[in-house]
Amino acid sequence: MTEARQGSTAYGVDSEVGPLRTVMLHRPGNELRRLTPRNNDKLLFDGIPWVGRAQDEHDAFAQALRDRNVEVLYLGELLTESLANPEARAQAVAGATEDLRLGDTLRDYLRASLGDLDAAGLAEGLMAGVRNDEVHAGGLVTSLLAHEDFLIDPLPNLLFTRDSSVWIRDSVAVTSLAMPARARETQLTELIYTFHPRFAGADKVYDHQLEHVEGGDVLALGPGVLAVGVGERTTPAGVERLARRVFTKGLAHTVLAVPIAQQRATMHLDTVCTMVDTDAVLMYPNMAEEMRALAVTTDGDQLHVAEPEPFLVAAAKALGIDTLRRIDTGLDPVTAEREQWDDGNNTLALAPRVCIAYERTVETNARLEESGIEVIRISGSELGSGRGGPRCMSCPVLRAPAAP
Repeated sequence: MTEARQGSTAYGVDSEVGPLRTVMLHRPGNELRRLTPRNNDKLLFDGIPWVGRAQDEHDAFAQALRDRNVEVLYLGELLTESLANPEARAQAVAGATEDLRLGDTLRDYLRASLGDLDAAGLAEGLMAGVRNDEVHAGGLVTSLLAHEDFLIDPLPNLLFTRDSSVWIRDSVAVTSLAMPARARETQLTELIYTFHPRFAGADKVYDHQLEHVEGGDVLALGPGVLAVGVGERTTPAGVERLARRVFTKGLAHTVLAVPIAQQRATMHLDTVCTMVDTDAVLMYPNMAEEMRALAVTTDGDQLHVAEPEPFLVAAAKALGIDTLRRIDTGLDPVTAEREQWDDGNNTLALAPRVCIAYERTVETNARLEESGIEVIRISGSELGSGRGGPRCMSCPVLRAPAAP
């Protein structure tokens, strides 16, 4: 794997389990305080979290990473630093005010008022949103909207940094999020990777204006092998576009397209399958037997799509190993369903055979430890209200190669 450097920085990821060196998180903030019973469904949360407790849980998560010598970057800080660039500010304001609901009068007002904010204030407005009763724009649109209506929606799902970008070797894929509530997240991620000095010169293999691909659906099974879930969030056209781009850049030799049966808590591939060792995956057993993969390869001119095979078989073939060990969540279908709902499958590997998991997934954690996997437990009673675990909440920026 190539490590691209800017000063003392580096980035690059070629597996799910290589020793984690640098990760991007987002500490929950005022955007979570904007959730109400009226808007939480629209903003994709199952409940309204206790924000102070969610912050404490997130701080403990970040400390668990630092305790294992992982550098923690915060999306909010990177965004603020990026907005010191006038071009980044102009791009950010334009993106936040392009909504057709605003109308010309309100749009002009918001562009002027946001443009007057310092970098920290602008970053806060972009993340936490702007309510109608927080401005004095005048005009027809604001007069007809309720005081509590948002003119710029908050982005509570910024917590899940895995979805808006994913590193594929030394290139970053800024993803294209499918749900309207999350579309603006990738505009902010794009700003960071374009304007922050840390990522100067970073190669981009995807961008947010392309077909829908979400980072939670992209698993780097090993060097040169990607598995990409296809379902509610990532489209077949998105997988095809990503495959063409990673093949052109020589970032992968095989992309496994994995259809996901859509259930309430299975919106991404990483909600049913994550890697915990170079040859071991944690899987949701109620779906594991049905999971198939279509291996996509290229000869340089066109894509070749193989017939569907069982996921574990196709993955082992692509990795050039005999088999992948499967560790199941739960000992019976009901327990497995409960543990999967609580993000039992959504582990973050810190190294081969070491992962972070929510403490509440008791049965899954026991199965992992029985299989020789060290489990670092964190609390997630409030963090989990958006249906995401440690992998969802983290975007690895740098991993060392995993030892064979």
